Amino acid sequence: MTAHKGLERWHRVMAKGSAPADLAAIIHPDAVFHSPVVHTPQRGRDLVVAYLAAAGQTLGNDSFRYVRELVDGENAMLEFTTEMEGIVVNGVDIIRFDENGMIRDFKVMVRPLKAVNKVWEMMAAQLERTKGS
Repeated sequence: MTAHKGLERWHRVMAKGSAPADLAAIIHPDAVFHSPVVHTPQRGRDLVVAYLAAAGQTLGNDSFRYVRELVDGENAMLEFTTEMEGIVVNGVDIIRFDENGMIRDFKVMVRPLKAVNKVWEMMAAQLERTKGS
């Protein structure tokens, strides 16, 4: 199976607000998340869901747009733009899907440096709030 089926599911979850339960339904139990601001890979569905849900809360505002999508077999690259507190963020999501369209690997890359710093600041705050609830 190509990434197309998995991407359809990803876009539906994003459109609904990236709720943790919806994310968990499309992420493989052994998935890995590569953050633009944490140097160690985050392993396992629970951690991947936590990071993607936090990203949905911080990056996924009204200005968030996917502007380009490339698919090759089980891999997809989605370029996005968004604005966070006046800072324009440009980044890519690089996603690898398994044969059932489940997310196995998710990498986020962000530019420029000012945007990386803002993502780190807002993601850290969101993850801290999530831990507290």
